[in-house]
Amino acid sequence: MSIRDEVVQLTLRTGIMPAIKIKAEDDILPYVQAMMEGGARVVEITMTTPGVLDHFRAIAAAFGGEVHTAAGTVLDAATARQAIDAGVSVIVSPATKPEVIATAKRYNVACYPGAFTATEVLTAMEAGADMVKIFPAALGGPKYMTNLKMVYPELNLIPSGGINLDTAAEFIHAGACAVSGARNFFNYEMVKQHGVSWVTEQVATYIDIVAKAKASMPPLP
Repeated sequence: MSIRDEVVQLTLRTGIMPAIKIKAEDDILPYVQAMMEGGARVVEITMTTPGVLDHFRAIAAAFGGEVHTAAGTVLDAATARQAIDAGVSVIVSPATKPEVIATAKRYNVACYPGAFTATEVLTAMEAGADMVKIFPAALGGPKYMTNLKMVYPELNLIPSGGINLDTAAEFIHAGACAVSGARNFFNYEMVKQHGVSWVTEQVATYIDIVAKAKASMPPLP
């Protein structure tokens, strides 16, 4: 199985793609470890993170294939190539850029571009996206996932933005295959109060919510 296929299957199996946004002085490895202990197998680090390429290399060296990294907020082909060279397995973008998707395909890594409208989603699909990140998901809400799924039944949807513990199951029942986000999985204030174990608990809780939601899926219209 290729890395591309593996990360897609891991995303589907866990039902989550949590993101970490850290400050320049932070060591990212304890947070990745905490997410892995909670059950995450694909973790997103945004390209806006200071020293992000070094972080990608450090994660690859520390965890090998136990955890795959996704490069978030990739806006062009050159940035995608840099991230791939640093060891990422998934390219994630807030928008649909065919050149970014083509670069990911060329180097056999997965690509989850962002889209919102039906036209943007179709553009992403035709360009070869493995999954499509619906962003900002809170704007359309769970019912919007159902509308997209009705016209694109083969599509793997990952809502991002505004997902929380109360709405995650609703998004899955509406047709999403997984949920993503940053603050809902990694929150500096909560880590400060409760320690890094808070991250582990959040990840595990989301995985459990998604699994139960998938097991009780109602038929879509």
